[in-house]
Amino acid sequence: MKFIKTLTTLLILPAFCASVSLAESAKLKVLIIDGQNNHKWQTTTPVLKEALESSGAFTVTISTSPAKKSAVDAWANWKPNFSAYDTVVSNYNGEMWPEEIQKNFVNFVQSGGGFVSVHAADNAFGKWKEYNEMIGVGGWGGRKLIKDGAWLHVVDGKVVRDTTTTGNGGGHGPRRTFVVEHLDATHPITKGLPEKWLHAKDELYCKLCGPAKNLDVIAHAESKLTKRNEPMLMTIAFGKGRVFHTTLGHDVEAMRCRGFFVTLQRGTEWAATGAVEKTAKVPADFPTADKVSPVAAQK
Repeated sequence: MKFIKTLTTLLILPAFCASVSLAESAKLKVLIIDGQNNHKWQTTTPVLKEALESSGAFTVTISTSPAKKSAVDAWANWKPNFSAYDTVVSNYNGEMWPEEIQKNFVNFVQSGGGFVSVHAADNAFGKWKEYNEMIGVGGWGGRKLIKDGAWLHVVDGKVVRDTTTTGNGGGHGPRRTFVVEHLDATHPITKGLPEKWLHAKDELYCKLCGPAKNLDVIAHAESKLTKRNEPMLMTIAFGKGRVFHTTLGHDVEAMRCRGFFVTLQRGTEWAATGAVEKTAKVPADFPTADKVSPVAAQK
């Protein structure tokens, strides 16, 4: 009897391992870049990882850059292999990457790789032409209105390109809760979600400017600072690649909003594949127009 049980186990185990292996291989591969940021990337990167992996659609790897003012050798040894992943998620805002890394990243996205810019990642690399084209619009980093492109806002359901206002690009008022409104309810990222939902306390970015080429605003929110509806969620085409740009996610509290979790999951899948299938289910606790829905921390 013991022999039969052992034989049965030996026969079943390879099949079980194969099924687990196939399930893992079916998941989309995501690389999160962090290491420098004027925000607390040490606490927010784990939340980004949790948000993605909790959907069951992704496997996540983290690549941490050298710290500020690191020796040349440290940068020489940091070589993220973008091509090994379906999508790159940036939680980075800091020193310019080495030229080789810049070229590899541009080639990755142009050739069809996905890219997701989270919150302060759109503050990064103000002088990097291709990066500004990838994110569409950005703030700070030396960016100036008009000189570095249009300031986008939404009026009566239409995107307006302001090319007359001058000043520094980028701004936000005090952190607060605010309503995110979907401009395009048919896009795969927003389809089936409530048209309006109350986001957790966060920075509401405004006065973002840039080339805004091949860019679609899919969600916006009203800024108390500018009195305008500012883009919150955007999609950008860059070569053959797809970019999802979310201005949400200042800190852990802001990221632990079910609306942030879901739009990040959907935006990452869309950037990788051009569709939203694995993350299409709308959770029962998605926020409403008047109620925030925080996601409890995993134990």
